[in-house]
Amino acid sequence: MTTVRLTQTVQKGGCAAKIAALELRKILSKITFPPAHAELLVDGKYFDDAAIYKVSDEQAMVQTLDFFTPIVDDPYTFGKIAACNAVSDVYAMGGRPVTAMAILAFPLATMEGDVISAVLQGASDLLAQAKCTFVGGHSIDDDTLKFGLSVTGLVHPEHIWTNQGAKEGDVLILTKPLGTGTLSAALKRSLLSEDEMREALTGMGQANNVVDVLSRELLSHIHAATDITGFGLSGHSYQMAKASQKTFAFNTHSLPLYLRAQEFIEKEILTKAHRTNREYTEAAIETATLSKMMSTLIHDPQTSGGLLLSVSREVAPVMLEKLRVTFPKAAIIGEVTREEKKTLLFT
Repeated sequence: MTTVRLTQTVQKGGCAAKIAALELRKILSKITFPPAHAELLVDGKYFDDAAIYKVSDEQAMVQTLDFFTPIVDDPYTFGKIAACNAVSDVYAMGGRPVTAMAILAFPLATMEGDVISAVLQGASDLLAQAKCTFVGGHSIDDDTLKFGLSVTGLVHPEHIWTNQGAKEGDVLILTKPLGTGTLSAALKRSLLSEDEMREALTGMGQANNVVDVLSRELLSHIHAATDITGFGLSGHSYQMAKASQKTFAFNTHSLPLYLRAQEFIEKEILTKAHRTNREYTEAAIETATLSKMMSTLIHDPQTSGGLLLSVSREVAPVMLEKLRVTFPKAAIIGEVTREEKKTLLFT
């Protein structure tokens, strides 16, 4: 296989390529959607990570899809990260992924078939770890490489997590560090190598499978959840706090960071999404006391980022201890308070 730097074949990579949240909301506001079935338990109203359809009193189906352009140069790693990012939506709803179908656009004229074989193998290996079956997909010939998955999962109807359930007094836990947006921008500009961002690559390739890490008793104390991806910590926590009609108060000194993330934020190695995420949330955020670096980091677009969990305060220390066995940089980063004028407080 001829060596090709995948990040050099696209203008934007990973979840930073998402349509800006404000623009997306504007587009969706013009659409008349069909009436929902009575069995539809979760739809897109509160910008949850996936839809949930009740099949029976014991089982509900979780449906999601995610795809994007390359965020890294190595094809196998790209496939693994893309798959990890897609199944994360199922874990964010409290479910387990069971089947996945590929979404693939591939430039046949400019890339060897071995490249896409490596991408698919990376995805397949991640799905095997998640005990999720790779059942097919659809592909087209396109100018640029794009890859992702449509994923179906299962969850008990009484054990669903959504954006709406955060309770006053809850503690906020984040399972993975922040910084993939600025690090991937630095990689694309050849300011660091994949070896130099190995910690972040490992994190992006780690499935957010907390349902198999925690006991049923601890899982019952998770009241709301979302995964932190392209809209950054600011955008995704804003949606969760707003849906829950609460305010989230964050301690920025507790935010876990990937190695060198602060360095490249301070050097202003940024993406368009840093700006659009700021625009999406600026009216809802109190950031008066933040440094310039931190006021940028909270908008950093994550790819295959961590889960943000709203958890009963009394079990948070034990839960964090259990999570850190699998997610070593998991951290308590804030708390849920009654709804105030500002939706997000950063101190």
